[in-house]
Amino acid sequence: MSEVDAVKDLDTVRLIGLLLERRFSKQVSDVWHIGLNLALRISDLLSIRFEDISDDRLIIREGKTGKTANIQLNPKAISIINRIQQEYPNHEYIFQSYRNRQSINRAPHPISRRYVSRAFAEVGQELKLNLGTHSMRKTRGYHLYQNTKDIGRVMKMLRHSSEGVTLRYIGITQEDVDKDFVELEI
Repeated sequence: MSEVDAVKDLDTVRLIGLLLERRFSKQVSDVWHIGLNLALRISDLLSIRFEDISDDRLIIREGKTGKTANIQLNPKAISIINRIQQEYPNHEYIFQSYRNRQSINRAPHPISRRYVSRAFAEVGQELKLNLGTHSMRKTRGYHLYQNTKDIGRVMKMLRHSSEGVTLRYIGITQEDVDKDFVELEI
């Protein structure tokens, strides 16, 4: 699996959502938008059930770490989730598979991470970006760091235990740190 990047330009973030909807589906675009707002790993994101949400909070146990993620949903995420629930009131999962014949005769399950990965990679190729499912999480972390310069907050949001891991993860390089020193004169 190749390394993917955070999307550092907000216009590109919006463009990716549009291209995912045009080239693939509204559902894949919704994965992108909700993924940006929740900063979860793709396996956890796709496994969200409507019952995991109470009022404006999502509470799930992360598959990789076993840690509990207790996330306050922002208005954009709530709006998208409510729209999906209204369109598909019988669905169990937010991103439930329903389009192929196999889904009709099986127990409810989410869309596959392979499908989402392929969609993201194709749009990334079109935009000449290393785009993958982890890009959503990295992008959220990167923009939170740019807005706050508080690595502790980013670590907590991503549920990381090391500053170095978090900085590398969100794509903050020595060049970025050097630029901050040059641009900020006191």
